[in-house]
Amino acid sequence: MLSRLMPALRRSGLGLALPALVLLLAFFVVPVTMLLTRSVTEPQPGLQNYQALLGQATYLRIFVNTFLVSGTVTLVTALIAFPVAWLLAIIGPRMAGALFAVILLSMWTNLLARTYAWMVLLQQTGLINRMLMGAGIIDQPLQLTNNLIGVTIGMVYIMLPFMILPLYGVIRKIDPAILQAAALCGASKGQALRRVLLPLAAPGAASGGLMVFVMSLGYFVTPALLGGTANMMLAELIVQQVQSLGNWGMGAAAAFILLVATLILYALQLRLFAERTA
Repeated sequence: MLSRLMPALRRSGLGLALPALVLLLAFFVVPVTMLLTRSVTEPQPGLQNYQALLGQATYLRIFVNTFLVSGTVTLVTALIAFPVAWLLAIIGPRMAGALFAVILLSMWTNLLARTYAWMVLLQQTGLINRMLMGAGIIDQPLQLTNNLIGVTIGMVYIMLPFMILPLYGVIRKIDPAILQAAALCGASKGQALRRVLLPLAAPGAASGGLMVFVMSLGYFVTPALLGGTANMMLAELIVQQVQSLGNWGMGAAAAFILLVATLILYALQLRLFAERTA
């Protein structure tokens, strides 16, 4: 039967896509189906896991923490990444290469090592508090760890390259003559930025923003080390339910909710840019 099926697949063009479809089925469809099944069958059949996650204040606070931190990280990362990407696009190739080396080096450094470094920097006797106190800005050390402030700072640093690179890829393709034409038409620098540069760079910002937001939703190491159990996020909840409590049903339900939120965000982005390009 397979020998008769393969020529038909080749003629339809599906033969070339068959290996990708098999991989997609094995590593995405099957695991997601198993995840959904466990979320509604353990410890007993029903939707009690989803009811607990969406109905109890403790779990709702974890959802709020997760989306609040992810949104804040995305916004702050975009504000920092845009001028960096613009600088990379306009400076000479030698200086741009040096800056790229620094950015890539930060991505290649071990995540756990970077997070522990931020723990040292942000603690009450750390460098940041000592510098602020030495400059006379504060009188007492700030509490920058074991809270969402520390989590946000650490995650902004980690996510920054994932926002810079898409923005740079879009900005470097913008013809400088467009900005010169805007200036010749009487636009100020602020108007050229708001009405010309930002709209043209929007696809890169959207791609980077979606990547940063989705990655932040599922991040575990940095929130666990810098936030602590009092400021738990969704990835920490999943690990706790599965590893510590053995509650696969609750962990699977939380993971499935996270997957659905990610797919919704991706669909919204596709719809938004489809309407802009239509």
